[in-house]
Amino acid sequence: MNVFDPLTLPNRSTIKNRIAKAAMEENMADADKAPSAELMRLYQAWADGGAGLIITGNVMVDGRAMTGPGGVVLQDDQQLDKFKRWARIGRSAGAQFWLQINHPGRQMQSNLGQKTWAPSAVPLDLGKLSKRFATPHAMTASVIEDVIQRFAHTARLGEQAGFTGVEIHAAHGYLLSQFLSPLTNQRTDEWGGSLQNRARLLVEISAEFAVAVKLNSADFQRGGFTADDAKKVVELLNDLGVDLVELSGGSYEVPAMQGEARDGRTLAREAYFV
Repeated sequence: MNVFDPLTLPNRSTIKNRIAKAAMEENMADADKAPSAELMRLYQAWADGGAGLIITGNVMVDGRAMTGPGGVVLQDDQQLDKFKRWARIGRSAGAQFWLQINHPGRQMQSNLGQKTWAPSAVPLDLGKLSKRFATPHAMTASVIEDVIQRFAHTARLGEQAGFTGVEIHAAHGYLLSQFLSPLTNQRTDEWGGSLQNRARLLVEISAEFAVAVKLNSADFQRGGFTADDAKKVVELLNDLGVDLVELSGGSYEVPAMQGEARDGRTLAREAYFV
């Protein structure tokens, strides 16, 4: 096997090689929170590069819950023509083009003026920067159900637009990652407590349509989501329609995904998520 060999997924679709462009948060939406002309040009360059798999920067499932200004949102069909063009561009050189879908949970800056929801009312601890993020409201059962439906609806719209798959973002301290971590999920109902309960939201969202899940290998915080937890969550996903798991790590509090959570051992091998 080499990186130019095709990869056949469990769903029987094929990626033409083993090279993937991972998600980045470009913050290049237009005024309608749809992909801009500049974003289209950027993805044309990536498509022309020949990667077998291209994953978009995170696309929000709710325009009221944004990681920042300039984010792309897909929550209805009003801008679907722009997403169709984006999908055609991403697939123009034969790549699979997957839509990464996300909800920020508590990792949403308060200056956006939007109500912040999370599994529990646990604020971000960022020292002097903490004041930039509001203390979140603990999600009610109806809010949780709304989030599930929004992920499903965005995935269906992505398929309608011509994307060949979706990646559910359950890493980097965003909402689904918050549910997985005992530090941010302090619930005592069916959505909290045991790892199986903390993974319930991810499992329910993944059960119907997932192609890929982006998952933390660890939170890199004492008492948080661990590598052993990650292994067990992957095992929970085994029986669902999940074709690929992308491993990452960290959150806004400990940004390991930016290489800033290395101890001597990981620094020596330069493999944070091995």
